[in-house]
Amino acid sequence: MQLTGVETRVLADAAAVAATTAEMVLEAAAAAISARGAFRLVLAGGSTPLAAYRLLAGAEADWAHWHLYHGDERCLPPDAAARNSRAVEDAWLRQVPIPAAQVHAIPAELGADAAAAAYEPVVAAAMPFDLVLLGMGEDGHTASLFPDHEIRPGPLVMPVHDAPKPPPDRVSLTPSALCRARRMLVLVTGAAKQAAVSRWQAGEGLPVARVAVGGNALVLLDAAAAPAAR
Repeated sequence: MQLTGVETRVLADAAAVAATTAEMVLEAAAAAISARGAFRLVLAGGSTPLAAYRLLAGAEADWAHWHLYHGDERCLPPDAAARNSRAVEDAWLRQVPIPAAQVHAIPAELGADAAAAAYEPVVAAAMPFDLVLLGMGEDGHTASLFPDHEIRPGPLVMPVHDAPKPPPDRVSLTPSALCRARRMLVLVTGAAKQAAVSRWQAGEGLPVARVAVGGNALVLLDAAAAPAAR
């Protein structure tokens, strides 16, 4: 199958998507460090990215030159299990020597508005990113950019209130930041995502579609998420 405006690849299952993602992250890191002396990566939350991070935890890389950022975060205490930053630490970062000063968590515990304001200059200093990882929710959202929620065109980082899934307060990078990347990977796995992929394929203006087209993304689907051929 093919999604309009973006390169699309269908793999066997979620494990294959995670393995391909980890391989492409390592390749992008080596190329960026060779060319520019640093690798700037935006992380996604969700089960498939976490599976890729667990694979990275066992890999060899020039970790001293990696700089990590988050595409979104939930407004919860820093040690909350549902925080994206906590999940990444548990799955990956405790196992590799990336300098702590190069891991840029969103300070979402400050509240959505204050955290977005604090993270804006961090993102501005990092762009263009070398690689952005994104997932997709069952409603077609990506990061914390939800359908029928305003996405302001100016800021790089925005507060999110009244999110349709808990917690209601979040912080998200905007398309203005996410699309300023040399490469973007969108990871979509599981049969529960198939309906949203069909809506995307039909041209519906889902947040994930808007960001993927703007970011010249490669979309990695597993077979369960890909709509059946008509």
